[in-house]
Amino acid sequence: MDTTQGWEWFITKFESLSKIDLNAYKRPQMERRINSFMKSANIGNYSDFISQMGTDRILYQRFIEHITINVSEFFRNLNQWSVLEKDILPALYKERSALRVWSAGCSTGEEAYSLAMLFKEKFNVRIETILATDIDNEVLEKASIGLYAEKALQTLPAEYLNKYLIREGDCYRINDSIKKLVHFKRHDLLKDIFPKDYDLILCRNVVIYFTEGTKQKLYQRFANALRPGGIIFIGSTEQIFQSRELGLESVATFFYRKI
Repeated sequence: MDTTQGWEWFITKFESLSKIDLNAYKRPQMERRINSFMKSANIGNYSDFISQMGTDRILYQRFIEHITINVSEFFRNLNQWSVLEKDILPALYKERSALRVWSAGCSTGEEAYSLAMLFKEKFNVRIETILATDIDNEVLEKASIGLYAEKALQTLPAEYLNKYLIREGDCYRINDSIKKLVHFKRHDLLKDIFPKDYDLILCRNVVIYFTEGTKQKLYQRFANALRPGGIIFIGSTEQIFQSRELGLESVATFFYRKI
Protein backbone atom coordinates (compact mmCIF):
# COMPACT_ATOMS: atom_id res chain seq x y z
CA MET A 1 0.00 0.00 0.00
CA ASP A 2 1.33 3.43 -0.96
CA THR A 3 1.39 5.68 2.11
CA THR A 4 3.98 8.14 0.78
CA GLN A 5 2.01 11.14 2.04
CA GLY A 6 2.81 9.87 5.52
CA TRP A 7 1.03 9.29 8.79
CA GLU A 8 1.36 12.84 10.07
CA TRP A 9 -0.10 14.22 6.85
CA PHE A 10 -3.02 11.82 7.07
CA ILE A 11 -3.97 12.51 10.68
CA THR A 12 -3.76 16.28 10.09
CA LYS A 13 -6.05 16.07 7.06
CA PHE A 14 -8.39 13.66 8.82
CA GLU A 15 -8.74 15.96 11.83
CA SER A 16 -9.65 18.83 9.49
CA LEU A 17 -12.31 16.61 7.96
CA SER A 18 -13.69 14.93 11.08
CA LYS A 19 -12.52 16.98 14.12
CA ILE A 20 -11.15 13.69 15.53
CA ASP A 21 -7.53 13.81 16.70
CA LEU A 22 -5.88 10.47 16.00
CA ASN A 23 -2.69 11.60 17.77
CA ALA A 24 -4.37 10.61 21.04
CA TYR A 25 -4.76 6.98 19.95
CA LYS A 26 -2.10 4.28 20.07
CA ARG A 27 -0.45 4.56 16.68
CA PRO A 28 0.32 0.87 15.89
CA GLN A 29 -3.25 -0.28 16.54
CA MET A 30 -4.76 2.70 14.74
CA GLU A 31 -2.49 2.30 11.71
CA ARG A 32 -3.47 -1.36 11.44
CA ARG A 33 -7.16 -0.50 11.58
CA ILE A 34 -6.81 2.27 9.01
CA ASN A 35 -4.73 0.21 6.61
CA SER A 36 -7.05 -2.80 6.86
CA PHE A 37 -10.02 -0.53 6.09
CA MET A 38 -8.23 1.01 3.10
CA LYS A 39 -7.39 -2.44 1.79
CA SER A 40 -10.99 -3.63 2.13
CA ALA A 41 -12.17 -0.49 0.31
CA ASN A 42 -9.53 -0.94 -2.41
CA ILE A 43 -7.92 2.44 -1.69
CA GLY A 44 -4.20 2.56 -2.33
CA ASN A 45 -2.93 5.64 -0.52
CA TYR A 46 -3.75 8.21 2.13
CA SER A 47 -4.26 11.02 -0.38
CA ASP A 48 -6.95 9.11 -2.28
CA PHE A 49 -8.50 8.03 1.00
CA ILE A 50 -8.86 11.60 2.28
CA SER A 51 -10.20 12.72 -1.09
CA GLN A 52 -12.81 9.95 -1.24
CA MET A 53 -13.98 10.49 2.34
CA GLY A 54 -14.50 14.16 1.48
CA THR A 55 -17.01 13.27 -1.24
CA ASP A 56 -18.43 9.90 -0.19
CA ARG A 57 -20.44 10.26 3.02
CA ILE A 58 -21.17 6.53 3.26
CA LEU A 59 -17.45 5.66 3.06
CA TYR A 60 -16.68 8.33 5.63
CA GLN A 61 -19.28 7.03 8.08
CA ARG A 62 -18.16 3.42 7.61
CA PHE A 63 -14.64 4.51 8.49
CA ILE A 64 -15.76 6.46 11.56
CA GLU A 65 -17.59 3.38 12.82
CA HIS A 66 -14.51 1.26 12.07
CA ILE A 67 -12.05 3.36 14.06
CA THR A 68 -14.28 4.32 16.98
CA ILE A 69 -14.62 0.62 17.85
CA ASN A 70 -18.29 0.53 18.80
CA VAL A 71 -18.45 -2.63 20.89
CA SER A 72 -20.96 -2.84 23.71
CA GLU A 73 -23.29 -5.28 25.41
CA PHE A 74 -25.90 -5.32 28.14
CA PHE A 75 -24.53 -5.81 31.67
CA ARG A 76 -21.02 -6.42 30.34
CA ASN A 77 -18.99 -8.35 32.95
CA LEU A 78 -22.01 -9.18 35.08
CA ASN A 79 -20.04 -9.80 38.28
CA GLN A 80 -18.86 -6.19 38.20
CA TRP A 81 -22.45 -5.01 37.84
CA SER A 82 -23.23 -7.06 40.93
CA VAL A 83 -20.60 -5.05 42.84
CA LEU A 84 -22.17 -1.87 41.48
CA GLU A 85 -25.64 -2.94 42.61
CA LYS A 86 -24.79 -4.37 46.03
CA ASP A 87 -21.92 -2.20 47.23
CA ILE A 88 -21.31 0.95 45.20
CA LEU A 89 -24.83 2.28 44.66
CA PRO A 90 -26.08 1.70 48.23
CA ALA A 91 -23.07 3.66 49.50
CA LEU A 92 -23.79 6.51 47.09
CA TYR A 93 -27.44 6.60 48.11
CA LYS A 94 -26.46 7.12 51.73
CA GLU A 95 -25.21 10.54 50.62
CA ARG A 96 -27.72 11.44 47.90
CA SER A 97 -31.45 10.95 47.40
CA ALA A 98 -30.99 10.98 43.62
CA LEU A 99 -27.85 10.39 41.57
CA ARG A 100 -26.26 12.18 38.62
CA VAL A 101 -24.92 9.49 36.28
CA TRP A 102 -22.84 9.64 33.10
CA SER A 103 -22.11 6.79 30.67
CA ALA A 104 -19.13 8.04 28.64
CA GLY A 105 -18.37 6.34 25.33
CA CYS A 106 -21.82 4.74 25.37
CA SER A 107 -21.72 3.35 21.81
CA THR A 108 -25.12 1.89 20.82
CA GLY A 109 -26.62 2.38 24.27
CA GLU A 110 -26.50 -1.03 25.93
CA GLU A 111 -24.60 0.23 28.97
CA ALA A 112 -26.83 3.25 29.52
CA TYR A 113 -29.98 1.16 29.21
CA SER A 114 -28.51 -1.45 31.57
CA LEU A 115 -28.04 1.31 34.11
CA ALA A 116 -31.60 2.56 33.61
CA MET A 117 -33.04 -0.93 34.08
CA LEU A 118 -30.94 -1.49 37.20
CA PHE A 119 -32.05 1.80 38.74
CA LYS A 120 -35.71 1.25 37.91
CA GLU A 121 -35.72 -2.32 39.19
CA LYS A 122 -33.56 -2.02 42.30
CA PHE A 123 -33.48 1.64 43.33
CA ASN A 124 -36.90 3.00 42.46
CA VAL A 125 -35.55 5.21 39.63
CA ARG A 126 -33.64 7.50 41.98
CA ILE A 127 -31.62 9.18 39.26
CA GLU A 128 -31.85 12.65 37.78
CA THR A 129 -31.20 11.32 34.25
CA ILE A 130 -28.46 9.18 32.78
CA LEU A 131 -26.29 11.22 30.44
CA ALA A 132 -24.98 8.90 27.69
CA THR A 133 -22.36 10.30 25.32
CA ASP A 134 -20.32 9.18 22.34
CA ILE A 135 -18.31 10.80 19.56
CA ASP A 136 -20.19 8.94 16.79
CA ASN A 137 -23.55 10.44 15.78
CA GLU A 138 -24.60 7.29 13.94
CA VAL A 139 -24.31 5.04 16.99
CA LEU A 140 -26.09 7.65 19.10
CA GLU A 141 -29.00 7.56 16.67
CA LYS A 142 -29.14 3.77 16.95
CA ALA A 143 -28.97 4.04 20.72
CA SER A 144 -31.83 6.51 20.90
CA ILE A 145 -34.00 4.19 18.78
CA GLY A 146 -33.24 1.36 21.19
CA LEU A 147 -33.88 -1.55 18.82
CA TYR A 148 -31.67 -4.63 19.25
CA ALA A 149 -31.32 -7.97 17.52
CA GLU A 150 -32.00 -10.99 19.69
CA LYS A 151 -28.34 -12.06 19.63
CA ALA A 152 -27.39 -8.71 21.19
CA LEU A 153 -29.45 -9.59 24.28
CA GLN A 154 -27.61 -12.74 25.32
CA THR A 155 -26.07 -11.05 28.36
CA LEU A 156 -29.32 -9.39 29.45
CA PRO A 157 -30.92 -11.13 32.49
CA ALA A 158 -34.24 -12.71 31.56
CA GLU A 159 -36.21 -10.69 34.10
CA TYR A 160 -35.07 -7.47 32.46
CA LEU A 161 -35.74 -8.75 28.96
CA ASN A 162 -39.30 -9.74 29.81
CA LYS A 163 -40.08 -6.58 31.74
CA TYR A 164 -38.36 -3.76 29.86
CA LEU A 165 -38.17 -4.78 26.19
CA ILE A 166 -40.89 -5.29 23.61
CA ARG A 167 -40.56 -7.83 20.80
CA GLU A 168 -40.81 -6.43 17.27
CA GLY A 169 -40.34 -9.18 14.69
CA ASP A 170 -36.83 -10.57 15.09
CA CYS A 171 -35.77 -7.66 17.31
CA TYR A 172 -36.54 -6.17 20.71
CA ARG A 173 -37.17 -2.52 21.51
CA ILE A 174 -36.42 -0.79 24.83
CA ASN A 175 -39.71 0.37 26.31
CA ASP A 176 -40.48 4.01 26.95
CA SER A 177 -40.22 3.77 30.75
CA ILE A 178 -36.50 3.02 30.31
CA LYS A 179 -35.86 5.28 27.33
CA LYS A 180 -37.05 8.37 29.15
CA LEU A 181 -34.37 7.86 31.80
CA VAL A 182 -31.51 8.27 29.30
CA HIS A 183 -30.36 11.40 27.47
CA PHE A 184 -28.06 10.70 24.51
CA LYS A 185 -25.65 13.43 23.41
CA ARG A 186 -22.59 13.74 21.19
CA HIS A 187 -19.43 14.41 23.17
CA ASP A 188 -15.74 14.22 22.24
CA LEU A 189 -13.77 13.10 25.29
CA LEU A 190 -10.60 14.62 23.87
CA LYS A 191 -11.93 18.09 23.04
CA ASP A 192 -15.25 18.91 24.68
CA ILE A 193 -15.82 20.35 28.15
CA PHE A 194 -16.66 17.71 30.75
CA PRO A 195 -19.86 18.04 32.77
CA LYS A 196 -19.46 18.49 36.53
CA ASP A 197 -20.59 17.13 39.88
CA TYR A 198 -21.43 13.58 38.88
CA ASP A 199 -22.04 10.88 41.47
CA LEU A 200 -21.24 8.00 39.11
CA ILE A 201 -19.34 7.90 35.82
CA LEU A 202 -18.94 4.79 33.70
CA CYS A 203 -16.16 4.82 31.10
CA ARG A 204 -15.46 1.19 30.31
CA ASN A 205 -13.23 -0.25 27.60
CA VAL A 206 -12.80 3.16 25.99
CA VAL A 207 -9.45 4.55 27.13
CA ILE A 208 -7.57 1.32 26.28
CA TYR A 209 -7.23 2.61 22.72
CA PHE A 210 -5.51 5.85 23.76
CA THR A 211 -1.85 6.61 24.45
CA GLU A 212 -0.68 6.51 28.07
CA GLY A 213 -0.43 10.28 28.22
CA THR A 214 -3.96 10.70 26.90
CA LYS A 215 -5.28 8.12 29.37
CA GLN A 216 -3.90 10.04 32.35
CA LYS A 217 -5.34 13.31 31.06
CA LEU A 218 -8.75 11.70 30.60
CA TYR A 219 -8.73 10.11 34.04
CA GLN A 220 -7.84 13.49 35.54
CA ARG A 221 -10.74 15.08 33.68
CA PHE A 222 -13.08 12.34 34.88
CA ALA A 223 -11.87 12.87 38.44
CA ASN A 224 -12.59 16.58 38.08
CA ALA A 225 -16.07 15.75 36.79
CA LEU A 226 -16.93 13.78 39.93
CA ARG A 227 -18.22 15.38 43.09
CA PRO A 228 -16.27 14.44 46.27
CA GLY A 229 -17.16 10.85 47.07
CA GLY A 230 -18.29 10.16 43.51
CA ILE A 231 -17.30 6.94 41.73
CA ILE A 232 -15.78 6.13 38.35
CA PHE A 233 -16.37 2.60 37.03
CA ILE A 234 -13.78 1.49 34.44
CA GLY A 235 -13.38 -1.51 32.12
CA SER A 236 -12.23 -5.01 33.01
CA THR A 237 -8.90 -4.62 31.18
CA GLU A 238 -8.16 -1.19 32.66
CA GLN A 239 -6.43 0.17 35.74
CA ILE A 240 -5.82 3.73 36.92
CA PHE A 241 -2.16 3.92 37.82
CA GLN A 242 -1.08 6.48 40.42
CA SER A 243 -4.74 7.11 41.16
CA ARG A 244 -3.90 9.07 44.33
CA GLU A 245 -2.15 11.70 42.24
CA LEU A 246 -5.43 12.18 40.39
CA GLY A 247 -7.42 12.51 43.61
CA LEU A 248 -8.88 9.01 43.40
CA GLU A 249 -8.76 5.91 45.60
CA SER A 250 -9.65 2.32 44.75
CA VAL A 251 -12.74 1.07 46.58
CA ALA A 252 -13.19 -2.19 44.64
CA THR A 253 -11.65 -3.71 41.53
CA PHE A 254 -12.51 -1.37 38.62
CA PHE A 255 -14.14 1.21 40.93
CA TYR A 256 -12.43 4.41 42.13
CA ARG A 257 -13.77 7.11 44.49
CA LYS A 258 -12.93 10.79 44.35
CA ILE A 259 -11.15 11.68 47.55
